[in-house]
Amino acid sequence: MRASLGDLVLVTGASGFVGSAVARAALARGFAVRVLVRATSSRKNVDALDAEIVVGDMRDEASMRDALRGVRYLFHVAADYRLWAPDPLEIERANLEGTEATMRAALAEGVERIVYTSSVATLKVTRDGRIADETAPLAAADAIGVYKRSKVLAERAVERMISTGRLPAVIVNPSTPIGPRDVRPTPTGRIIVEAALGKIPAFVDTGLNLVHVDDVAAGHLLALEHGRIGERYILGGENLPLQQMLADIATRTGRKPPTLSLPRWPLYPLAFGAECIAKITKREPFVTVDGLRMSKNKMYFTSAKAERELGYRSRPYREGLHDALDWFSEAGYLVR
Repeated sequence: MRASLGDLVLVTGASGFVGSAVARAALARGFAVRVLVRATSSRKNVDALDAEIVVGDMRDEASMRDALRGVRYLFHVAADYRLWAPDPLEIERANLEGTEATMRAALAEGVERIVYTSSVATLKVTRDGRIADETAPLAAADAIGVYKRSKVLAERAVERMISTGRLPAVIVNPSTPIGPRDVRPTPTGRIIVEAALGKIPAFVDTGLNLVHVDDVAAGHLLALEHGRIGERYILGGENLPLQQMLADIATRTGRKPPTLSLPRWPLYPLAFGAECIAKITKREPFVTVDGLRMSKNKMYFTSAKAERELGYRSRPYREGLHDALDWFSEAGYLVR
């Protein structure tokens, strides 16, 4: 693909964590950028951008066609990244129905190339920490929780549209991004904030793959320019135990690293109770049943395919962690 400076791209989800990073990367690359935000979305991540802001809803195909008019390339980053919601179907409607409507609109408007942001949640992982790659897709029936299931179903829908509807899409699967502008914050961002405030005195035995959000954004641009239609590419960073991340946060914030490893079984009643309270308060609980179930597996991945085919690279994960802590501090999240 030969992209030209000034080509118009649309970034969905640009008010969010990954989407805002992708919009910034596209502007730095020289694209003209249009960003889609919902009427109720915070504009904190987009107001300072030299981008055209349009209001719409990715679940509304007509709205998406308006947003895509004149657009050459689409980055469909928008997603409902929650492990719990008062109405779990909200997550599925956003991630599955929203993706299907957006892809249909892109086809109707003749978008030349699409980068669809999936997730490593669509890939199989194991308890023993074996490193997963793109050759291990997860079945929807095996997905834990509505978020993972919705992302699996959405990725399969995109794959079907590629094979039967000639959708010109490349799929990227970010691992766990960390870094600045996590305004919501994401589930991982909440862990960073709570740990920095000294509110996580213990941990469960699990592992994850952490990557700087700006490296994920750079990977999106590489996928646009070099990715093969119909292929998926993991955009990840370093694999490490949760204990290591918490220890690094403690070191950076001058706290004592947690050393107590907890079994999961006594935490399930706590998580269930937290979800019951959340149904009343409408605030996402910090500990969820699905989150505990997911933590049984070590979520380790390799980005070797993206490195080989796209030229993707990621920086040491601690740079992302430090950038996240700096941003959360400056934004007032770490006030006692």
